[in-house]
Amino acid sequence: MEIKPFTNKIWLSSPTMHGDEQKWVDEAILTNWVSTVGANINEVERMTAEKIGRKYAVALSSGTAALHLAIKLCGEKIYGQPKVGHGSLEGHKVFCSDMTFDATVNPVAYEGGEAVFIDTERDTWNMDPAALEKAFEIYPDVRLVVLVHLYGTPAKMDEIRSVCDKHNALMVEDAAESFGASYKEVQTGCFGDVSIISYNGNKIITGSSGGMLLTDSEEWAHKVRKWSTQSREDASWYQHEELGYNYRMSNIIAGVVRGQLPYLEEHIAQKKAIYDRYREGLKDLPVTLNPFDSAISQPNYWLSCLLIEQCAMSKQVRGEKEALYISEPGKSCPTEILEALARYNAEGRPIWKPMHMQPIYRMNPFITASGNGRARSNAYIKENGFVDVGADIFERGLCLPSDNKMTSEQVDRIVAVIHECFA
Repeated sequence: MEIKPFTNKIWLSSPTMHGDEQKWVDEAILTNWVSTVGANINEVERMTAEKIGRKYAVALSSGTAALHLAIKLCGEKIYGQPKVGHGSLEGHKVFCSDMTFDATVNPVAYEGGEAVFIDTERDTWNMDPAALEKAFEIYPDVRLVVLVHLYGTPAKMDEIRSVCDKHNALMVEDAAESFGASYKEVQTGCFGDVSIISYNGNKIITGSSGGMLLTDSEEWAHKVRKWSTQSREDASWYQHEELGYNYRMSNIIAGVVRGQLPYLEEHIAQKKAIYDRYREGLKDLPVTLNPFDSAISQPNYWLSCLLIEQCAMSKQVRGEKEALYISEPGKSCPTEILEALARYNAEGRPIWKPMHMQPIYRMNPFITASGNGRARSNAYIKENGFVDVGADIFERGLCLPSDNKMTSEQVDRIVAVIHECFA
C-alpha cells in the first residue's frame, strides 16, 4: 500500500478549541478585566479544585511557576524562612523524578537546592519506589521529594507515599501531564502535600499557557497568592517584606481555561481511542506502548508512546544534538521512525531525556534500585553494575502523534509508516 504524506501536518498534541473559550475571553475584554484579577480566574480556581478534589487552587502563569512556588513553599516549611538572597533549599538535596522535562527540577536549583535523581521503574515509567528507598538510605536527611506522573500515567502512589511518610518527607506532585488521570479512583493532584497541573498549549486542557497550584491548606494558598503578586503587603502604598514574583494567571488566559474545562472527559476519551488504535495496529510488531496497571490506575492518555523491544533495535547512536542509525531488515529505532514520520508530515518526538544525562545535571547524584552513582555516562553505570531504566527507555522509546483531533484513518496511516520502518 502506498502511503501518502499528510496534506495538513499531524501534530504531537495541539490545542483543541471548542468556541466556549471565546465567550469568556470576550467577556474579560468587554468588561476590561484583562489583568491578574477577574471572574475567570476565580471560576477556574473553583472548577479545578472541585474537579481534582483539593480544597484550594491558585491560578498561576505557568506550570513551572506553580512548581517553583510549590518547591519554595515546602522548602520554607522544612527549613524555615531563608536569608535575603538565599533560596529556601540553600545547600539541601531534593529527590526528583529522573525521566521528565527539566521544568520539573529547575525550581530546585532556583531555590538553591541540589536535585538527586531517582531512577525510573518499567511498570509506569515513573519514579521507582525501590530506588527512592535506596536514596533515603544514602541521604537520610532529605525531606522533600518531587514526583512526576509521566505522559499522563499515575505513578505507584501507595508505595511512594509510604516511603515519604516513613522518612518524614514532604512531596511536591507534578501532575502537569496527568490532569484527569486517577490512581485507585483518586485524581492525580491529590497526592502531594502541594501539587501542580499545567495548562500549557500542548496539554490535555489548555489556556495557551498557565498552571495551577493545589493544596488543602488555606494558609498555603494565601501565601502562594501573595508571592505570585510580588508579595505586596496589605498597605495603601507598595510595601514588600519578602521576595515576590509576577506569577499570577491573567484573566484572559483564565477565560480560555474556563471554556476548556468542561471538555476534559471528552479529550481523555479521544486520547484513549488513539492509544487503543495504536495498540491494536502495532500488535504484530516487536513494540509495546507506554504501560499502566489498569487494575489500579486510569491514565489520561496524554501521549501515546512506543517502546521497541531490545532484540528489534537497529544500531543507533546519539550525540548531544544529532543522531545516526543503520537501517536493518526487521528492525528499527526511534531515530528512524521519527525521521519517517517527519517525511510524511507528522510530528513525533523522543522520550524525555533523563535528567541525569543532561549536561547541566550530569554531576548530580543519581540513584538506581541496584545502587547509586553520579551518572557520568552510561558506560560508568554499566561498569559499576547499575541498571539505568530511564536511559534504556530513552534509548528505545519515542512519543507518537497523539493529537486528539486525529481521525482513525490518520492513526492507521501512522501505523503503516511504523510498519514500513520494520520492513
